[in-house]
Amino acid sequence: MRIGELARLTETPPRLLRYYEQQGLITPRRETNGYRDYDDYLVDRVLQIRGLLDAGLPTRIIKQILPCLDSLRTIHFADATPEMIATLESETERMTRRIQCLTRNRDAILEYLAAVKSLA
Repeated sequence: MRIGELARLTETPPRLLRYYEQQGLITPRRETNGYRDYDDYLVDRVLQIRGLLDAGLPTRIIKQILPCLDSLRTIHFADATPEMIATLESETERMTRRIQCLTRNRDAILEYLAAVKSLA
């Protein structure tokens, strides 16, 4: 697929997709005319990258943990510095707190909807 379609499917501007490519987060194939050709699996990959960025992880760390997102997991620990491990532990704790908050909010909205629907 072309960059425009990947952008539409992931709601990601083409400029950001090119940035992800520059950072080594995604790798499209190149057609003979030089156009980028994105495989279907990159839709999920871009959504995962965006989620990790939204969670506060920098692209340099995302690049290191991307192998964990693949079905064939080849993880290289040579780059795992104490700083990176501390960052990942901190981000994991922050994500857990955010998930708990989102779960509470979702449950409150569901309770509200149930109450409103029972009055209708």
